[in-house]
Amino acid sequence: MIFDTHAHYDDKQFDTDREELLERMEAEGIGAIVNAGSTIESWDKIKVLTERYPFVYGSVGVHPDEVGTLSEEALQKMAALLDCEKIVAVGEIGLDYYWDKEAHDLQKKWFIRQLELAGEKGMPVIIHSREAAADTMEIMQRHARGIRGVIHCYSYSPEMAREYVKMGYYIGVGGVVTFKNGRKLKETVKEIPLESIVLETDCPYLAPEPFRGKRNASLYLPYVAKEIAAIKEITYEEVIQQTEINARKLYNLSKGD
Repeated sequence: MIFDTHAHYDDKQFDTDREELLERMEAEGIGAIVNAGSTIESWDKIKVLTERYPFVYGSVGVHPDEVGTLSEEALQKMAALLDCEKIVAVGEIGLDYYWDKEAHDLQKKWFIRQLELAGEKGMPVIIHSREAAADTMEIMQRHARGIRGVIHCYSYSPEMAREYVKMGYYIGVGGVVTFKNGRKLKETVKEIPLESIVLETDCPYLAPEPFRGKRNASLYLPYVAKEIAAIKEITYEEVIQQTEINARKLYNLSKGD
């Protein structure tokens, strides 16, 4: 079964057909989904989704574009939610120097605090990093030792991906790998072991070809898996099987969960 390690079904783009869409997943080969948090407001919606759908798990965290809303009080709420059975990670957290909505020092402060919370709770992390390669790596090396995690929507060099793999992190691969201009990600997929790759959508964003520009959904992950199989010259079934094993290791979920 396909494991989508990063989705946003709490997003308003799914308000018109969320229930209908999620009820199709298992019949179409999607075995598990982790719905990632990005704002404080998203957390309660995610908890409801995890309670309603057996195959949906959640993570709670604040995206770097939104860290201006964070406080120690909010972090206490996050800590309490991390004790819920189906909340399986801290994220998405990290640095974003592309949109630059928050000061870099503030982004770093709350990135580190959320990493510290993950360490205290023994939870994996979902890392968002955009145009902040050096600072992200430095913080991960200093503050994320012993923490499992995934570098979500990976966009840097194959060489840096190899460094993250050496540190024990997974590389999140989604729709961009199918794009004609996704050369860097294709090279990364070719160079790192399949045992270090997990599938993700980041839906409703980053739909693969031939749906580029449209609303994304977990149902499109076969296109991503087929591209990975072609790049690595292995079977589609191998990609699905190994990436599910990887995702379950990442989130500490057994087959029966």
